[in-house]
Amino acid sequence: MLEEEELAKLRKAGKIAGEVRRWVEGYVKEGMKVIDLCEGVEREIRRRGGSPAFPCNVDINEVGAHYTSPPSDPSLIPPGSIVKVDIGVHIDGYIADTAVSICFNPELYVLKQATDEALEAALEALAPGVKVSAIGAVIQKIIEKYGLKPVKNLTGHGLGRYKLHTGKPIPNVAGLDSLKIEEGEAYAVEPFSTTQQGAGEVGEAGFGHIFRILKMKPPKEEKARSLFEGIKNRFHTLPFAFRWVEEIWGKENLAAFSSLLKERHVTEYPLLAEKNRQPVAQSEHTVIVLKDEVQVLTL
Repeated sequence: MLEEEELAKLRKAGKIAGEVRRWVEGYVKEGMKVIDLCEGVEREIRRRGGSPAFPCNVDINEVGAHYTSPPSDPSLIPPGSIVKVDIGVHIDGYIADTAVSICFNPELYVLKQATDEALEAALEALAPGVKVSAIGAVIQKIIEKYGLKPVKNLTGHGLGRYKLHTGKPIPNVAGLDSLKIEEGEAYAVEPFSTTQQGAGEVGEAGFGHIFRILKMKPPKEEKARSLFEGIKNRFHTLPFAFRWVEEIWGKENLAAFSSLLKERHVTEYPLLAEKNRQPVAQSEHTVIVLKDEVQVLTL
């Protein structure tokens, strides 16, 4: 169970995340640089008194998760695209996670509509003692009502202090899992939908420039060890961007970073894309489950 001080930090993170999500809906434009969007979101988080819990993810069209801009990223928001902006905020390690789909193609708007409605229905169904599989069934039913497919291998997740994915997953399809929602836990609930032509699954599709510490034991080599300790002290076990490493520690430390990757002290998140390269939509909120209510923190 979370103490009141911990709950206050979680609620503050949620308030900031919700504000930034609403702000970003008016900020994203076709043709803008993706790096400007990433850095704009991260700047707004800091300006409001939070810290990014992970790099801003900007996942375009068939990409479902794990893209953030590298340094000097030339990529642009394409005309007629559907753009998922995934935003994480933490206060002293207490994390709120939220996402929105922004659609510049009227033909794809149904994807956004379905995921938004599925999220709303899932939040209404959440309560202590409810099976996570029942939440997945609610999400699946709504998305299929629109003639679409849920993305079955992307899930919601529990949230812990400095831990972005912990506890039990919240599926987007029905299943036989008997795990239950428990009082005192925080969850990120995030439906994903794709078209009937989609596989309803994502697979690895390259790299998205997002990393995390894999081994807690530092390397022996001096420069790599110093960089490793700096990363660990600053980000703990949370994901971080390659462009943050260059910005904070400079290009002179990139060889040391390559050493950390080679020796598996640090690992990179794979870019995840719909297997049939069909467009994907995402909608997400963070909740805290209390005895008598489920509070949505990122509205």
